[in-house]
Amino acid sequence: MDNPERLRILHLMDMTSDIVIVGGGLNGPALALALTATGHSVTVIDALPVKTRKNAAFDGRSYALALASQRLLQAIGVWEAVEDHAQPMLEIKVTDGHAGAGPSPFFMHFDHAELEEGPMGYMVEDRHLRRAFMNAMAADPMITQINGKSVVAQQALQAGVSVTLDDGAEVTGKLLVGCDGRKSGTATRAGIKRTGWDYGQTALVCAIEHELPHNGVAHQFFMPHGPLAILPLTGNRSSIVWSEKTDMAHRINAMEPDDYVQVLRPRFGDFLGQIKLAGDRFTYPLNLTVANSFVGDRVVLVGDAAHGMHPIAGQGLNAGLRDVAALAEVLTLAGRRGEDLASQLVLERYQQWRRFDTATLALATDTFNRLFSNDNPLLRLGRDIGMGIVGSLPGLKRGFVREAAGLTGDLPKLMQGRAI
Repeated sequence: MDNPERLRILHLMDMTSDIVIVGGGLNGPALALALTATGHSVTVIDALPVKTRKNAAFDGRSYALALASQRLLQAIGVWEAVEDHAQPMLEIKVTDGHAGAGPSPFFMHFDHAELEEGPMGYMVEDRHLRRAFMNAMAADPMITQINGKSVVAQQALQAGVSVTLDDGAEVTGKLLVGCDGRKSGTATRAGIKRTGWDYGQTALVCAIEHELPHNGVAHQFFMPHGPLAILPLTGNRSSIVWSEKTDMAHRINAMEPDDYVQVLRPRFGDFLGQIKLAGDRFTYPLNLTVANSFVGDRVVLVGDAAHGMHPIAGQGLNAGLRDVAALAEVLTLAGRRGEDLASQLVLERYQQWRRFDTATLALATDTFNRLFSNDNPLLRLGRDIGMGIVGSLPGLKRGFVREAAGLTGDLPKLMQGRAI
């Protein structure tokens, strides 16, 4: 008679799906759609119920999508659903200074006209992006969605991986993908440790309505306690990502709406006229956290589960979508060669592709934050002169524009707008 372990391995040959994804936020659905386009069946598990995730109310959360990320969304069939709600970013202005004192005379100005391909990127509200992903998954017969259920256990075996849900149900597949954020349970259960540190900063996130048009210009204003990003949304609205020391951030967020705006006003300035809040307010603790490995035994990590970094360059989601594009390409090509999708040989190709890029980005955001989030007069002088030099050299400026658009490095096919 076969022993229980052998029976379990044989049972796993009849998989629920080829790929099991934990996390149905943004990266998880993007990966699912990219994989089904090349013939893989996918199960997506998310702890939140559908109603919560598809809420149509504007809550103030938005994302800066680089041009390369927009190409990926177009390639997997999602962009058309959000295009009418997307605000092109035509210019980026970077300045340094103090709240209420105005910016330094040294600054950097990047214009999309320096790109042949189009805008550097787009601002899209969270509500539109999530609904587009969920509708696309619902319409895809190769995707099974499990909503409102949490994963409590996972086990890698010779022939596949088994995931146990909080209701006792079991989901099986060849490979488990963790898209479940910086505190990834998938990574923890796989024994993958993390390296990182806290910045002692918290991001205040909201949206505002303003009197004057923004003309598609994004602003990054560096102040001693942390940067303020003003990112254009459709209409006379902008998304705000505002970093402060953690104690101060919590005090500000607890204020009444009018008082909150009064604190924001000297930091924001008056260049867009009168301002008022639009939607809810959020706070997010800022830290750097990178998984010591992006892969484990039949497990792979994507997005914040692999790498969480400071939002100073707005690259969090874009880095995650690069993971999505790279992993989809690696798995698809491996499948066409008849390889085991979850073999260490295959998964290491993904890790080698993405680990250096994400480590470099994490180091860059960490360095920028430490360089700019202080009031040291020597550092201020050095960074202001540096911004002035970059702003005066067209070749260097064009390199920064292409970097902001996500067009540099070893781009996966989906981020070039090409099918795998």
